[in-house]
Amino acid sequence: MARRKTKRRSIKKARTVSKGKYDKLVKKKKTKKRMTKKEKQQLDRALFVNYCKCIKKLKYSKEYEEGLEYPICMSSVYKKRGFKAPKNVKEKCKKYY
Repeated sequence: MARRKTKRRSIKKARTVSKGKYDKLVKKKKTKKRMTKKEKQQLDRALFVNYCKCIKKLKYSKEYEEGLEYPICMSSVYKKRGFKAPKNVKEKCKKYY
């Protein structure tokens, strides 16, 4: 039985919200204000894209040891903002190049 080939996507081409809108959504979630479903989706997508970009940037730089990019990016994107990271976010990020 042949294995299915997964489609790889570019993280550079991933759609995200503007910087101002992103800051506004982060602030809204931090203060636990009511968010619409669309706003939640936009914020989740923007956080995911930022996390993947961070990983790709650190993974190919020579400043950090191999494997350190995951906890550094997790901390900077999710933990310091007080958000819980989605399940298997690291694995989902591997689908992007």
